Amino acid sequence: MTSRGTKYWNSGAIPLIAPEILGDIISEVADLGIVISDAGIVLSVLANPAQDAFHKLDNWEGKDIRATLNVESVPKFENRLESFLAGKKDVRPVELNHSDESSRWEFPIRYSFHRIGPDGAILLLGSDLRPIAEMQQQLVKAQLALERDYEIQREYDTRFRVLMENIADPVMFVSTQSGEIIDANPAAFALTDCAREKLIGQQFTSIFDGRKRSDLVNTLTTQAISGQSEFTKTELRGKGQAVTIKPTLFRAAGERTLLCRIVTPDDGDAAADDLNRNMRDFYHNAPEAIVFASDNGDVLSANDAFMEMIDVAHDINLRGRSLADFMQRGSVDFKVMIDNANRAGRMRMYVTKIAGEYGSPRSVEISVTRLHAAGYAIFAFVMRDAGQAETVRTTVAPTSDDSMRSVAELVGSATLKEIVAETSDVVEKMCIETAIKLTMNNRVAAAEMLGLSRQSLYVKLRKFDLLSRDTDSDS
Repeated sequence: MTSRGTKYWNSGAIPLIAPEILGDIISEVADLGIVISDAGIVLSVLANPAQDAFHKLDNWEGKDIRATLNVESVPKFENRLESFLAGKKDVRPVELNHSDESSRWEFPIRYSFHRIGPDGAILLLGSDLRPIAEMQQQLVKAQLALERDYEIQREYDTRFRVLMENIADPVMFVSTQSGEIIDANPAAFALTDCAREKLIGQQFTSIFDGRKRSDLVNTLTTQAISGQSEFTKTELRGKGQAVTIKPTLFRAAGERTLLCRIVTPDDGDAAADDLNRNMRDFYHNAPEAIVFASDNGDVLSANDAFMEMIDVAHDINLRGRSLADFMQRGSVDFKVMIDNANRAGRMRMYVTKIAGEYGSPRSVEISVTRLHAAGYAIFAFVMRDAGQAETVRTTVAPTSDDSMRSVAELVGSATLKEIVAETSDVVEKMCIETAIKLTMNNRVAAAEMLGLSRQSLYVKLRKFDLLSRDTDSDS
């Protein structure tokens, strides 16, 4: 009540509000307020101060509001305006999209219709729908992404099922935590004479004789981690049939799982011939050190004889390291052997020194063979301790009568010093020619192989007239 006793609010009536105040109220309670005539001509535009995008709409005044709407919104506006002018009750708000003539910008507004005077003016109070539209677009994108993920998952699941159905070997997926069989292929059901419903969820050890759950699962996990080539052998329960379990460990959905391939003696790859078994036995039990390496030098596998040679406890310590790290001349030795093996397929009797982390260098004779594995080139190195080999060889090679006569013919025609110098030159030239040939004319590698500086090597090349020969590079 005012000081004169006049009530502001009486029976739901709204008191008179000054025009300048009314505009502020409308602009605060709505995102956009538009006053139009009953013909749709814009008389005034009131924008919420918090909405920066609506501050440049003054040019709408005097225009037909239909000119600010896109093509789809014009019929909706005309239908709702007609219903409102006809005096129908409960005229619902309408959602309209505003855009310019070139459609460079567009924003959706939800308008409600209100009479504001006897002159027929209509007030449209609008709420900005862009936040809702953006949220709807995000939900649509999320739904589409979810559908794509479902399709990809179904595709991979189909591929997995087809692969499992067509694998001849019995395959089982085993949880390392519970020891239960998570999944298996039809070959595994046939091997165990169990239906799918009975085998899935069963303890993996229950299908083998004399095996505890923790012992078998831990053994298979250790084998999978270490990459051992010796696999677990056991017997099927109730059948007495010998089988070999070959495990592969992986992590999925935060849980470690074993992929166990069960091989029986009747499998073609195990019974075709004994060569694979014999080669594995030779690899593990050979007195010579055997190393398989990639073309960049990474050690793929090594037998016990090599680990003993370099004083390494386990082959895990070799993985990721280069074989050149253990050679006397490092990458020079390795590159010479690889280049020759690439050119000829193999290289015999390359002499260098091998040293481990703590042991002293020892002389070795290395033979290299280039192999093909799944489209990649790998190299097999067979190393023999030259020091031990020398003990079983004749300490002094027998001298032929021809050699003795050749040397004897020089006696009397030259001094002993000249004879020794001449023989030394022949040996020196032969050694330099051999080093140049082994390194494929790589002067730096040849000098390092001979224990000479690069300048000294050039001096000797000139001395023996070897510089005049056709060369590829001086690198």
